[in-house]
Amino acid sequence: MTPSSGTTAANPATDVRSRAPARLTLPVVLVGVGLVATSISGTAIALPDIGRDLNASGSALSWVVAGYNLAFAAMTLVAGAAADRAGRRRVFTASAAVFALAFLASGVAPSILVLDVARIVSGVGGAGIMAAGGALLASVYDGAARNRAFAFMGTMAGVGIALGPTMTGALVTLTGWRGSFAVFAAVGGLVALGARRLAESRDPSSSTDWAGSALFVVALTAFMFGLLEAPALGWTHPATLVVLLLGAVAATAFGLVQRRSAAPVLAPQLLADRGFMGWCLATLTTSVGFLGALVFLPTYLQAAAGHSPASAGLVMLLLTAPVLVAPIAAATLVNRGVPARWLITIALVCVVAGNFGLLLLAPEATIARVAAPLLLIGIGMGASFGITDGQAMSLVPARLVGTAAGFLNTLRGAAEALVIAAFSAALLGLLTRELGAPERAAQVASGRLAPVQDPARAAELEAFTSSWHLTQIGVGVVCLVLSVVVVMLLASAGGRQRAER
Repeated sequence: MTPSSGTTAANPATDVRSRAPARLTLPVVLVGVGLVATSISGTAIALPDIGRDLNASGSALSWVVAGYNLAFAAMTLVAGAAADRAGRRRVFTASAAVFALAFLASGVAPSILVLDVARIVSGVGGAGIMAAGGALLASVYDGAARNRAFAFMGTMAGVGIALGPTMTGALVTLTGWRGSFAVFAAVGGLVALGARRLAESRDPSSSTDWAGSALFVVALTAFMFGLLEAPALGWTHPATLVVLLLGAVAATAFGLVQRRSAAPVLAPQLLADRGFMGWCLATLTTSVGFLGALVFLPTYLQAAAGHSPASAGLVMLLLTAPVLVAPIAAATLVNRGVPARWLITIALVCVVAGNFGLLLLAPEATIARVAAPLLLIGIGMGASFGITDGQAMSLVPARLVGTAAGFLNTLRGAAEALVIAAFSAALLGLLTRELGAPERAAQVASGRLAPVQDPARAAELEAFTSSWHLTQIGVGVVCLVLSVVVVMLLASAGGRQRAER
């Protein structure tokens, strides 16, 4: 374990004094990463209770999850650049403190508006923890030690994603949704305190495409706002049209800025590489197929199938547990000579089949109906975790590895945020068509169905289930189309590489 060029070692005495902070770096960062990953995958379990307690539904309730993911996706690049310039320990510590305070504010929020704002702020803190945490590991460790540190980081993220719904479900059952947020706040506070003892490092010479980053944030925010609010406002409402137009303008400007920037968020050279884009679209496809079930199925399990938050979290293990083992299995097979292109094709088939398999979803015998589809999606997602990043980065010139890594992470985050918004909008729109009352449709979508003895419950259950099925068909079709594009891009890139030899 040797300090890299990112840390300053003036003399041997300084090296001796820095050993304790160096030893603390890995455990502190790992706890932070696990905390953020758990909060990303687990919060959806609490949505039905939050909706009932704060009398919230529709887009206002969706922002509890979507706002966090939006801020996380939009701020990852900015946080990484800020960490390099202002100091990785400083940004990591500040981010952990922001995360903790925002979760505390979430736990005591008196209204859905306050909760939504607090969740957006907590997403900013989570982005800083992940971005600055990775930078801290890179600055403290070299060689094999660095590889092991990042392997631990990836494993901890996988553990957080896998166990997030189950742990959050147990916390909600034991302490209520406010208590679950308080637990996250307490752990975040401990991470911030521990980070104060870490060694500082920075790279003042690093350059950042601030214009491109700002335009990306504006475009992603506008598209998400439009998708989430359109079902309530109407797709032809002036506010919806203005926001979507703003997103389109910002996205176009982002593309133009990238062509002229000296340090672009997305280098045009990467877009021209079919192999790189194929692997990027592969990770986007699996994210699309994974996130809809991860975020929205817990509400159905509790509202329609009668599960408690704890038991719904246990059911979600069928989806998330494969993320713990499939990445290692996939990477091992690639190392033993199995073509990565074959494996990612199998992974995509699993995700597509699993999403179409969720058309079996019904209030009766729910676990038996969804077990195989959830396992297939989880296996496909986990396998893609194990190979897509490595295969994509192997095609990138050394001078663009930072840009490529940032693009991969940003693409994942943006896809996840937009999937949440699109799934919510589709489900709410279909429920409105089925039930004819937008307010009631929003309540059903948030899990607030009529009581068991109420005759209206049967109609709401049928509408909820059929709307779920239609939304799921859309997800399956999108994943299928993207999968075909991925296979074609990778096949084309492979053929070109063989011809060049």
